[in-house]
Amino acid sequence: MKKFIALIALTTLTVASAAYAQGSRYLVVLKSQSSYKELKSAVLSKDITYKGFTFHNPHPLMASGMKVESSLDHLNTFVVNGDDAEMKRLSLSSDIAFIEKEVFHPAPKPVLGRSFSPMALTVFDSGLPGMSTPWGINAVKAPQAWAASKYGAESRVLVLDTGIDKDHPALKENLEIGQDFVYDNNQPYPYFDGIGHGTHVAGTIAGAMNASTGFTGVAPKAKILMGRVCSAQGCSNISIASGINWGISKKVDVISMSLGGPMSTTAERQAVANAEKAGIVVVAASGNDGSGKVSFPAALPTVIAVGAVDANLVKAPFSQFGPELAIVAPGVSVASAVPMGTGRESKVDVTINGKVQAVNSTSFDGAKNVPVPVENVLVFAGLGKVEDFAKADVAGKFALIQRGEIKFTEKVQNAINAKAVGVVIFNNAPGLVRGALTEDGSELPVPVVMIEQNIGEALKASLSTGQIAKAKLETVATDYSNYDGTSMATPHVAGVVALMKSANKNLTPLQVRQMLKASATPLSPNTRNEYGAGMVNAEAAVNKALGH
Repeated sequence: MKKFIALIALTTLTVASAAYAQGSRYLVVLKSQSSYKELKSAVLSKDITYKGFTFHNPHPLMASGMKVESSLDHLNTFVVNGDDAEMKRLSLSSDIAFIEKEVFHPAPKPVLGRSFSPMALTVFDSGLPGMSTPWGINAVKAPQAWAASKYGAESRVLVLDTGIDKDHPALKENLEIGQDFVYDNNQPYPYFDGIGHGTHVAGTIAGAMNASTGFTGVAPKAKILMGRVCSAQGCSNISIASGINWGISKKVDVISMSLGGPMSTTAERQAVANAEKAGIVVVAASGNDGSGKVSFPAALPTVIAVGAVDANLVKAPFSQFGPELAIVAPGVSVASAVPMGTGRESKVDVTINGKVQAVNSTSFDGAKNVPVPVENVLVFAGLGKVEDFAKADVAGKFALIQRGEIKFTEKVQNAINAKAVGVVIFNNAPGLVRGALTEDGSELPVPVVMIEQNIGEALKASLSTGQIAKAKLETVATDYSNYDGTSMATPHVAGVVALMKSANKNLTPLQVRQMLKASATPLSPNTRNEYGAGMVNAEAAVNKALGH
């Protein structure tokens, strides 16, 4: 019998940092658990004569620098560092199911520049004086389900995302454990959230109820496990598979993935299938490009694909849909936790015809932070085009600009070129929008805010009669922020699943999917399955979980 040099002419099996890897990373998936266990044992014992494999020419492997970085016991998989030629030779073994090279899906981020209602918080009767909560929590009827589900106290949710702020007051009580699958050693702690996305998602799922701040998650007593699988570079298939494997080992109830892209890899599909076999419910975002095609992993048959609606329960323009869409949830102007001090809330007072009033506003990512209020006179500069500024003396003043025709970035840059020291943009439609003015996270030299259409028109009219109009701008650092996206809708559903599993631990993933759809509130028009089964309904879903 021919002998095979065990997978790698190897050292010991260790979790290695991708930072020092010399070649590419691969997932090497074995056909059977028995083969996997045998090979793992051989690797651990440095038995280079493992005979379960047949290989035509083992000697190049023996001389290679391949390394096993980690092993995924619940996926029969090794994470290996090597090169394409070595992997091609290795794939000839009859015990190898497939070998998959590392690829990256786009990094998750909230949608920017979308219209939203200024209502971030709405009051509900919680039995706690003055308590308020993000509008989506009430919209999914979570409060009505809390008592029957023990507030989610017996459920554990794994969030695969960008990490979490472990010290956030809304999260530290419910954070059970975190694990890094990106292996970026330049972080304050392994699962640190330098992006904010994962913290926001976790807050919606299981933010602790706080009477003083008014914040709460859908399942305010559920436990959160955070698997950091995404960085600014994106979300690796290896990291995602590793995170799912960890979730299976931890016996979580739910895996929430507000991430994805237009395709999934074989290893990811197998990992999701193994989670299903382990009794874990998987929930994922449908995607944010507005197309009639659900993204992956949401589109996989055992995953609950979640789309987004606004406060009026109308499909968000960015929400992807299609046959695979299961359900929808709040995904527009969703208030939740962000890494402490990274949230920004704008405060704007305007003076119209001598009367000062506070107005609804939003800030822009990349605008100058103004923690100390600044006040100045306003000068109307049309749509903010170069020719508009040629007719408006904004030097040393605030430019009042109407939304439309050209990008926010162009309007603001034109204002800066004209020596304006601040920019107030008013909408050309009801509500507000927000967006990013820089792509690299840098800060512009001027503050920029948006105010509502009616206020902007009143300021414009006052200026046209020769009156003096002013604005006072302030930016307040907060621990919370409003995000838009199917990424924000997904944790609402994951939180509802946590409530269901807390009410009835014996539910299978299939039963959960069926109950969620059967209990959803239908929305229309739904001719192309834009809403799936409808709006997730925690009260009705928990009742079904209890057999009512």
